[in-house]
Amino acid sequence: MAKKKTVYLCQNCGAESSKWIGRCPYCGEWNTYKEETIHPSKGESQPSFAGSSPSISPLSEISLEHEQRLSTRYDEVDRVLGGGMVPGSLVLIGGEPGIGKSTLALQVALRAKGVKVLYVSGEESLKQLKLRSDRMEEHNNEVYLLNETGLEEIVQQAEDFKPDLMIIDSIQTLFSSQFESAPGSVSQVRQAATRLLYFAKSSGIPILTIGHINKEGSIAGPKVLEHIVDVVLQFEGDHNYVYRVLRSLKNRFGSTNELGIFEMRQAGLQEVTNPSRLLVNQFHDDLSGIAIASTLDGIRPFLVEIQSLVSPSSYGTPQRNTTGFDTRRLSMLLAVLEKRAKLHLYNKDVFLNLAGGIRVTDPAIDLAILASLLSSLMDKPLGAKTCFAGEVGLSGEIRAVNQIEKRVQEADKLGYQQIYLSQYNNLQKAPGNIALRYVNTVGELMAKLFKG
Repeated sequence: MAKKKTVYLCQNCGAESSKWIGRCPYCGEWNTYKEETIHPSKGESQPSFAGSSPSISPLSEISLEHEQRLSTRYDEVDRVLGGGMVPGSLVLIGGEPGIGKSTLALQVALRAKGVKVLYVSGEESLKQLKLRSDRMEEHNNEVYLLNETGLEEIVQQAEDFKPDLMIIDSIQTLFSSQFESAPGSVSQVRQAATRLLYFAKSSGIPILTIGHINKEGSIAGPKVLEHIVDVVLQFEGDHNYVYRVLRSLKNRFGSTNELGIFEMRQAGLQEVTNPSRLLVNQFHDDLSGIAIASTLDGIRPFLVEIQSLVSPSSYGTPQRNTTGFDTRRLSMLLAVLEKRAKLHLYNKDVFLNLAGGIRVTDPAIDLAILASLLSSLMDKPLGAKTCFAGEVGLSGEIRAVNQIEKRVQEADKLGYQQIYLSQYNNLQKAPGNIALRYVNTVGELMAKLFKG
């Protein structure tokens, strides 16, 4: 009788060691190695993508006929996926607890009219799923539920049932009888992902699975999990706000430069087709410290409201607090104002907020942030019909940003009358009725905004 194999696996990156190690030499994390027992294989062969008899095919004879994608009936989800789910693909959705991953997956199942969906739940009972579905406005008689966590049993049931779409909530709850480790461990998650990928490729059934994230914000389990799956989607948002953002971190069948925006309501997640109108307050004509930025996430333009508050500091060290923006970049922009605009901010508290609870990393919002800070510092409003798009350099110059035509068109579509740009984004003609205001430096921006 073959002996069991005992190894130590890093719970962060999946590295294997024959003995316990305090610090992982691969990912650098401390106290992540745990002992796991692996049963020896009994001689079974692993299933292949092509079935029982794979063969070698010349590249020139591979057919390029278009494969019909499976639409989720969610325009925002289809956009992020690149047009729908590819047959035989394995899609992973990650996000914080309570952010709405299960709600999104269940709504995808309920919206898929005419598609036989198998929803496998390892976390909620069937009655809990029924109560959740009753709160939603969607109904689909082709949704079938399975309450199971055994990996082999799930695959066997799916092979017999032959659904058009399979949803698993979540991959960390699945366990294989080949391993003695607990569900969610490195070996269990890796085995579950590999077995589901084999099943998806061999049967042509697309599988949507949910994954938990760890305290660092990355998907829990070994890093190899993200390499195994075809698509990795990140579902994020602030629990204090109603907006949720679906981003594509990896997509073998489309672009990763797309995002979908949703609004959490009592009846579930509602698509936001025009995020600019929801992220921008239209009633702040006489308020200082507010500026509108024309930003871009992937290839989708939208406007976001920047709110700043600059006030005298009551403490020895001034506060620098941000919501939705990198605090270190704010410190850099404040240093630029100190050095290039000769402003004294060392004794001022600075608070910065991006309305709507979204997070933006686009450097094109630098110009709007500077305008918002200056407006709050001088207590002078910028006007409700002014927009900004530009990156700020350390020397105080306003740098050009990419895809400026889309940014200007979005501002013009929402009725903005003027937009401040870098002089290096010299457009031949302004689209629509919006006026283009070119600035070269921070000092020039101050002169044009607060002249007189």
